[in-house]
Amino acid sequence: MAWSRIEVEATVADYFHMLTLELSGQSYNKTAHRKSLLAKLDGRSEGAVERKHQNISAILIALGCPYISGYKPLGNYQSLLREVIESRIAQDKLLDAAALTAVLIPAAVPLVEDFSALLVDAPKVAFSAREAHQNEYVAPSSHKCDYLEREARNASLGTVGEEFVMNFEHFRLRSLGHKALADKVEHVAKTKGDGLGFDILSFEASGRERFIEVKTTAFGKETPFYVSRGEVKFAQRYSEEFHLYRLFDFRKEPRMFDLQGMIEKHCTMNPINYICEFS
Repeated sequence: MAWSRIEVEATVADYFHMLTLELSGQSYNKTAHRKSLLAKLDGRSEGAVERKHQNISAILIALGCPYISGYKPLGNYQSLLREVIESRIAQDKLLDAAALTAVLIPAAVPLVEDFSALLVDAPKVAFSAREAHQNEYVAPSSHKCDYLEREARNASLGTVGEEFVMNFEHFRLRSLGHKALADKVEHVAKTKGDGLGFDILSFEASGRERFIEVKTTAFGKETPFYVSRGEVKFAQRYSEEFHLYRLFDFRKEPRMFDLQGMIEKHCTMNPINYICEFS
């Protein structure tokens, strides 16, 4: 049974409340929110609510907005849901203020004593995240947010992400027994400037160079990232040596995945500069 507008609006309002709390650094209880929401719905199961929350995450990513990382994006959403979300975004000044603060606030390098659990698998590319239900048309968005783009331009966050990766590379090479190589790791974005196509010069255990580009977000694993044409071309030219390190959940519990080789091999790329998406 299709969700009614009343149900959709209640679910979006609940999700946006949680998202605003999260962006503001305030705690909340997902179970309590879910129980309160279920009482307003027409006999929906907890699983159905979970999927609807995941649909909201997928739409927010498509609109350039942060999402609740605990709700992994899920495609095949109804057009009504997107319509309600776009309307809510345009009117929700509290969420707008919280999102702007979250993407623009300076960052500091997190202290991590053990890097062994930092690396995780990269998201799989999903080609269905922007598709509607069968026989349902989703019009192009008339409201595109720029929160994720603004975060990508947060120089403080980008710099400390690179410094964090410098620490990781020292750990990685020393763990492999190559202290001499670890001592040669260079933060070239600082020593030689931007525009090289990568941020950090590191090494393989064999001594071969590893060119690392770092992209950092405070948001979830599936958050799209931006790359320049120069970075794309550099990765194509040095596909054997190039690694893109994607740091996510950086302010809370930093984790990272590694995309080795040509960037387009791992992501759906949309030419804005390029925005690389997993959904």
